[in-house]
Amino acid sequence: MLLEIRHLTQYHYAEPVRASVMELWVQPQKSARQRLISFELEIDPAAQLFSYVDAFGNAVYHFDVPQPHDRLAIESRATVETEPPPPLPDKLDPGEWDRLRSEHVRGEYFDFLHPTGFAVMTPALAEFMRAHGLEDPSGQDPLTAIEGLCRALYEAFDYEPGITDADSPIDHALEAGSGVCQDFAHIMIAVCRAWGVPARYVSGYLFTDRSEGGDRSSPDATHAWVEVFLPSLRWVGFDPTNNVVAGERHVTVAVGRDYGDVPPSRGVFKGDCDSELMVAVSVRRARAAMAEPEYMRLTRPSLTTADRRRRTQDMLYDQQLQQQQQQQQQQ
Repeated sequence: MLLEIRHLTQYHYAEPVRASVMELWVQPQKSARQRLISFELEIDPAAQLFSYVDAFGNAVYHFDVPQPHDRLAIESRATVETEPPPPLPDKLDPGEWDRLRSEHVRGEYFDFLHPTGFAVMTPALAEFMRAHGLEDPSGQDPLTAIEGLCRALYEAFDYEPGITDADSPIDHALEAGSGVCQDFAHIMIAVCRAWGVPARYVSGYLFTDRSEGGDRSSPDATHAWVEVFLPSLRWVGFDPTNNVVAGERHVTVAVGRDYGDVPPSRGVFKGDCDSELMVAVSVRRARAAMAEPEYMRLTRPSLTTADRRRRTQDMLYDQQLQQQQQQQQQQ
């Protein structure tokens, strides 16, 4: 599947800030089932970009704007070709639990076996596990248990933006019975680790075919899901928001222990004022394959403020039109 992704982030400050520093996790990964054909990153005000690879193998860009500014716009564009993963077996043999308990797995995947900031066991989560029969998965093979966990989370929670924030602990979603993809991913990770199954947080995008429907997650936002490590299968992706195995519609950007490792953007500014964040995402089928055969980073002149405003307005208009069309199809 050939996909075009556009991700716009804008920070507006109530008054000019003296300087700002940012880190970005927005470049889709390159892997056996995901080919990054092109990637472009634009910053306004213009800034020199630097990059590095973090401890989890993710591409991270960083920059600073040393002069006063009252807004900061970050736009990334990518073209990605994805392939579906191989089909999963109906189940795994009982010896998979022993392999998960091996010294090799416990040592090699230590970071994904222990609680972290957002993926922790709490009294509320322990009660949720008791209420849904998730305390002891040993009566099933690990794959069947994880598929059941994904389904249980999908059925137990409503998808409702605005109930939680980016830094909300899992107890907020557990108490409300609703949340967004980030919350469901953290809860699933915490349960898997309690079972002794390595699990990591995946940030990225999901292509949603609005004509077919079926996905609960917002089509115009970033997405998050979970990958679990099973020795016989290696890393396998599960999307508890939509109760599906992560497939060719899922575009991986970064992996980490939880959201705190891989936010799309993170930074600080010098100043004492309020700030407002606006994010717009578009994931569409590519109209045609791009000419460049391999990944490359494109550089383009900085847009004028008027050009960028027109581009932002066009993008938001497209999203509103798509939402209206989707509502009409559902009526």
